[in-house]
Amino acid sequence: MSSAPAQPATSPSKASAGVAAVAVGLLRAVRPRQWTKNVLVLAAPLAGGFLLDADVMIKVAVAFVAFTLVASGIYLVNDAADVEADRAHPTKKNRPIAAGIVSTRLAGVVAAVLLAAALAVSLLASVQLLTVIAVYIAVQLAYCWSLKHQPVLDICIVASGFLMRAIAGGAAAGIVLSQWFLLAAGFGSLFMVAGKRFAEIELAERTGARIRKSLESYSASYLRFVWALAATVLIMTYCLWALEIRAAHHNSAWSVISMAPFVVAVLRYAVDVDNGDGGEPEEIALKDRVLQVLGLIWLGTFAMAVYS
Repeated sequence: MSSAPAQPATSPSKASAGVAAVAVGLLRAVRPRQWTKNVLVLAAPLAGGFLLDADVMIKVAVAFVAFTLVASGIYLVNDAADVEADRAHPTKKNRPIAAGIVSTRLAGVVAAVLLAAALAVSLLASVQLLTVIAVYIAVQLAYCWSLKHQPVLDICIVASGFLMRAIAGGAAAGIVLSQWFLLAAGFGSLFMVAGKRFAEIELAERTGARIRKSLESYSASYLRFVWALAATVLIMTYCLWALEIRAAHHNSAWSVISMAPFVVAVLRYAVDVDNGDGGEPEEIALKDRVLQVLGLIWLGTFAMAVYS
């Protein structure tokens, strides 16, 4: 009596579905929603009055692509390193790597490809941009593998990521950056990151979940102090920058007028953070309609100051 032929372990349709699930998981793991942060590469050309310069904007577009690639690669490295901690997190447990959809080995391979591609792409714009991307990779890898557990250093490193995005646009196009621009960008980044940590510690206190190890060294009052300090310096340095722009553009009043919506927007953002809604800066920006209107008013007055 002949035996029935052996059946394949998995059918072609199931194999295809598995590959598709991994591909979708990888796309989720690189966090496309976070790519909105990379528009910060426009900060330097906007401030310098170069948004209408085609050559500059091509190089800035290269910076945007480079940061999209490098940030995506770092997210994969970070999630692979944090896989066990994420599985104990109330929301991060659903991330593709923590959920087992994407293996840590595959994440590492794709991350290496993305980081190498970011370096190659950045060189299309300038050596200066390549340097910024290389420094970003080094700092972020140190953060993923060790420094994320060091209080204060973790906040400063995350804030430096926003600052380097702002610097990248200028580095790509060879734009000289104002000292007040750099200070405002730096302390603005610290303001957002301290707010994010404050929201995380509030979540940890409500749910009892262990969000991240470094939070064990913080208190809500300390994070409020950092957040308030950063907001104070941000407002001061922006106002000094606005006065510098006024002097550079024949005493135009628009830069001075722009102080009002900027300060109100910072205070409005602080309300959202104080309500525990500061987990992700882009979420606040997308949800708060009043903040969006203030941002548009500020952008309009600032553009009139620089381009009129």
